[in-house]
Amino acid sequence: MNKQIEPIQKQNVSFEKRTRKRSQAALYLVLGLLALVCLFPFYLMIMYSTHANADITSTFLYLPGTHLMENLTRMVENVDIFRGFLNSFIIAGGSTLLTLYFGGMTAYGFSKFKFKYNTVLFLFMLATMMIPAQLALIGSYRWLGMIGLLDSHAAIILPAAANTFAVFFIKQFLDGSIPDDVLESARIDGAGELKIFHRIILPMIVPALAAIGIFTFIGAWNNFISPLVLLFSEEKYPLPVMVAMIQGYYDTDYGLMYLGVAMSVLPIIIVFSIFSRRIMGSVAIGAVKG
Repeated sequence: MNKQIEPIQKQNVSFEKRTRKRSQAALYLVLGLLALVCLFPFYLMIMYSTHANADITSTFLYLPGTHLMENLTRMVENVDIFRGFLNSFIIAGGSTLLTLYFGGMTAYGFSKFKFKYNTVLFLFMLATMMIPAQLALIGSYRWLGMIGLLDSHAAIILPAAANTFAVFFIKQFLDGSIPDDVLESARIDGAGELKIFHRIILPMIVPALAAIGIFTFIGAWNNFISPLVLLFSEEKYPLPVMVAMIQGYYDTDYGLMYLGVAMSVLPIIIVFSIFSRRIMGSVAIGAVKG
């Protein structure tokens, strides 16, 4: 009887393996097609940046052209693109540092200090995430003008200290991964709260900070509305605003526009390519529970 059953079991196992391989192949095929759909606009953007304006407006292009250096030369003549890169790095870097430091400190307070109205205040803070950021520009413009920070990079960087999503994300990590016993031991040894935060908490929440830092940097780099409203001097504009300035009032040079957009997006693509594993591996951190 066992000899008759064994061939049937082997056939079932073989059938399951073939079915699994076919399912995996179908899944990879679908994911590959989705990846092509997502990457195709970026490919066209780079291809169009190498063509002249007349070619772009007259036909569909999918192969590289010969006008890349010409477009680059005209771009340098029209806008200070390298100054835009520097401004974007200053704004994105400063915003990221403030978000990580103050977001981590606020999350530490909500997670490890059981004060009155802790939950109420945290829920109220989360409720502010439902308000569009564009609506806050009116109030931001008002108070930044009152303290004399309009038309300065500080007007874009300082509001990044109040990043609700960063607080929520880091708090979830603290709740699930940092035991209270570690903090109590440090307090018994005489360490103050600031020392505990800088020497113990910050090194332990590096994975959460890395994920939030990448998202914050990308968001600050692509920020367009806030600099457009709060900055008035062209030499202080970040790269997205400078790219928008390429468009003329009566005529649009699409070759320059595509090249400007490609130059603006390229650093973000590089950052995401380098840190994609860190991003994917850290996204689930916020869902960890103790």
